Amino acid sequence: MNPLNVLLQSRVAQGPIPAAEVMALALYHPEHGYYRRQTSPWGFDGKDYYTALDLGPLLGQTLALRLEAAWERLGRPVTFTALEPGAGRGWLGRDVLNAISGPFAEALVYIHRDDNPAARRAAEAALAPFLTENRARFSAENEPIEPFVGAVFSNELFDALPAQPWRWDGEGWTREVLTAGGPEWQAADPAEARAWFSSQTDGLQARDGSIWCEALPNLVQELAAPLAAGLFLTVDYGETADRLLAKGADLRRFKAHSVDGKWHEDLGEADLTADVDFTRLATLLEDEGLSDLSHMELSKWIRTHAPLDQWGAEWMALPDAERKARTENLLQLTLPNMLGSRFRVLEGWKGKKD
Repeated sequence: MNPLNVLLQSRVAQGPIPAAEVMALALYHPEHGYYRRQTSPWGFDGKDYYTALDLGPLLGQTLALRLEAAWERLGRPVTFTALEPGAGRGWLGRDVLNAISGPFAEALVYIHRDDNPAARRAAEAALAPFLTENRARFSAENEPIEPFVGAVFSNELFDALPAQPWRWDGEGWTREVLTAGGPEWQAADPAEARAWFSSQTDGLQARDGSIWCEALPNLVQELAAPLAAGLFLTVDYGETADRLLAKGADLRRFKAHSVDGKWHEDLGEADLTADVDFTRLATLLEDEGLSDLSHMELSKWIRTHAPLDQWGAEWMALPDAERKARTENLLQLTLPNMLGSRFRVLEGWKGKKD
């Protein structure tokens, strides 16, 4: 039997368990958590899901341009530290490092921060040449982050934080819990979340609801406080707070490239995610001294910041297979209803102005 199910059965016998607590165990249990397994979940055949990084280097190449623009804005510091929390296989860092050259390449030091054992092994291979040249290094998640100038960037970090679904039933708030009979919605007091939800809507209707991530403020502070000056950028699933409330945001399960709401099944053997409340994330970043905060669809962000006409012309000289792969990568991340339309990119700035 699934070891996490055994653990939860004994706990459920004592009463309902909030969905956020189940998600925390399913993903981060030190022995049986999905993100603590020895096998990798990323990719296509035989895996659970793929990311923008599996499609090609376009995301990393565009990010490299944004990082270099931040370096210029900071006055070209000798060392520009680029910290990636939840860095997974290190592919985004690899693609950034491969895309930069000249003085900026000499200044940038990439830090991979992720305790997933499968991710660490994959990142050691992906980043090998840059580790040898001291242009990249690893940082454990419990390792203190010293103040630095540069950037914090992430891809699909915040949607993996344990989140609690809440729903308005027309008279009061209910939360999703796991019981011996399966998931249920039970009346409960959302406490701090109640004030936030109320401030983000003109009026609640039955079945309106959203998710509440208790750990979000601490993580934002942990990552933003050491950034003395520079760029904060994250790519993630999510929406504004009012739109999440209107659609009734919930937890999702990813398994074998299928997505559903069966978050209580296959615990520890399937990925669980929740939409990111970008309004709340931006508010928390403002509290940490960031400004110029904005977010937009990933597809628009790439079209805005990448010189696609120039790159397209350069791809014409590539071998057929590589040119086709680059073109498919571009289409997936920029066309409507493709992968790029499912994500948003939030950017914010801290410290020195133009």
